Amino acid sequence: MENWQACLADSITDPDELAGYFSCDADALREVTEKYPMRISPHYLGLIHEPGDPIWLQCVADPRELAEDGLCPDPLREEALSPVPRLIHRYPDRVVLLAASRCAVYCRFCMRKRTVGCPDGEWERYGLNDAFGYLAEHPEIRDVILSGGDPLLLTDDELEDILRALRRIPHVEIVRVGTRVPVTLPERVTPRLCRMLKRYHPLYVNTHFNHPLEITLESAEACARLADAGIQLGNQTVLLKGVNDDPETMKRLMQKLLAIRVRPYYLHHMDLVRGTGHFRTDVRQGLAIMEGLRGHTSGLATPYYVIDAPGGKGKVPLLPGSARFEGDGLILRNYRGEMIHYPS
Repeated sequence: MENWQACLADSITDPDELAGYFSCDADALREVTEKYPMRISPHYLGLIHEPGDPIWLQCVADPRELAEDGLCPDPLREEALSPVPRLIHRYPDRVVLLAASRCAVYCRFCMRKRTVGCPDGEWERYGLNDAFGYLAEHPEIRDVILSGGDPLLLTDDELEDILRALRRIPHVEIVRVGTRVPVTLPERVTPRLCRMLKRYHPLYVNTHFNHPLEITLESAEACARLADAGIQLGNQTVLLKGVNDDPETMKRLMQKLLAIRVRPYYLHHMDLVRGTGHFRTDVRQGLAIMEGLRGHTSGLATPYYVIDAPGGKGKVPLLPGSARFEGDGLILRNYRGEMIHYPS
């Protein structure tokens, strides 16, 4: 067992374990974890200062997850856009490949909350042969995004098998890996992993930092190892109520990301996912945050603020002054020219 696997094995998964570190109602949390599992890695647990702080809110089960919020388990229609198991084909030239069904920390705001970490979400029971076959038969696909779960929870050999298979498909030009392990399990980013990844360029890694407290010596070193392997690093942040929904926090996060060689890429407005409604902010708040970035810090530190339109209709970028509000919602225009009504 490698060191990172031993660290993962020491994660907190039971509310009673958490109660040994912090005061909390274990019984109330257990009701939540029976539906939406909890896992907190030792590294991420060490970032919590007190219950209710920005790290706690992201990783500790919350009874509000069980509230009837009127939201949908799969608002982006990923299952309907899955032509074969473990593959999502939403855009013309790129696909998402669900490489793993587990994460080092189960984020309470996860867009795939319905399946990630849950027994029904063990996508690995379906092989990848159908996915690779689909890719080979569709020459329009040039970009494959490995997601999940977290692809870096696979072993080096398992991950290399996937990368090797993708590189055998001539029209697949770009491979991207979406991972939160530099934040939650930095021990996983080993020199051996980086040597392996370096063999499969052009390879891009998108990390997922949401708060300045997540940028630690350990996470910075993990990002440095990836960057030193020639991998371009981007970051996708989710706008979360009580975590990062103010301009100063967001500015500090984006500036600190650049300092560790990670380029801010997207700031996601919360998806309309069941069990996550308590994290949602008003779109106007997101636009105010973008106002607080533009001109107040480097353009390099300014991500795209995007809404992933319901129904799998794609990401729509928002800029201050660009959103048209009507009544209790706003009107978006997606990349296909479709007009979409979205609750603000």
